[in-house]
Amino acid sequence: MTDNTSKLNVKKLFLIVIVVWVILGIIFGFYDLAISIAVVDEASIWGNFGADYGEVPGYALIAIALTTLLGSLFTNVKMQKIPGFVGAVVGVLFVLFIDDEKYVNMGWSFIFSLLIYTIITWNKDWKHYRNISGVIALLAVINPLLFIQITKILCGRVRFRNLDLPGHTNFTPWFLPPGISGGGSSFPSGHAAMGWMFLPLLIAVKDRKIKDPLRVIVTVLVIGWGLFVGLSRIAVGAHYASDVLFSTGAATIVTIFLYTRFYRKQNKSD
Repeated sequence: MTDNTSKLNVKKLFLIVIVVWVILGIIFGFYDLAISIAVVDEASIWGNFGADYGEVPGYALIAIALTTLLGSLFTNVKMQKIPGFVGAVVGVLFVLFIDDEKYVNMGWSFIFSLLIYTIITWNKDWKHYRNISGVIALLAVINPLLFIQITKILCGRVRFRNLDLPGHTNFTPWFLPPGISGGGSSFPSGHAAMGWMFLPLLIAVKDRKIKDPLRVIVTVLVIGWGLFVGLSRIAVGAHYASDVLFSTGAATIVTIFLYTRFYRKQNKSD
């Protein structure tokens, strides 16, 4: 595939994402509340599983990316693995000393993911994984950390399960947020943003043939997990469809941007 063809395909993908985002944004702008009324079940087993564990794999991937970036600063392959073990120790501290289920789960994710990753790549040079790790780390900063958290505060949208006025009169569509005074944190979905943290892994398999087993498996798992986490948040009334849509759209656009501006250029210079 030529460089011009690659650029054309990326532009087409970007355009498709924008068009789909706009169409769904318009639809959800009118039907957000109706969708939630129809599907929400706060006792949903799979929905609550997504609430409890939907962010955990994303945290594990971010930990792997950060330790890879730190480790790649060393020339010695064995020395590169030190951050992996340090990260696992941090996970142990979370488990032992923080009395919060979220951080305990995060700690276990650090322990298992970093130890397994470090052992599997023991004889590998982490510099080979630096570019994809950089995309993952930047996506984490731009989407879940900055865009999601800042927008939540500025919009103040009340979650569906917290609508306490008769007739859901304190519901607001995504395009008319109540602002900081609204006191809510529904828009957009942080869980969905973490669920889509695996999107950069599609970059790593993009050059494989369409029917290549590894590409198929990675694609199904990445898209499947992102959709599962997003839908689980709607199912338990924690978010509206538009909350999930904007987290998903932002993750996709940022990943495409980082691929074109960072990953592809870095690979050419290596």
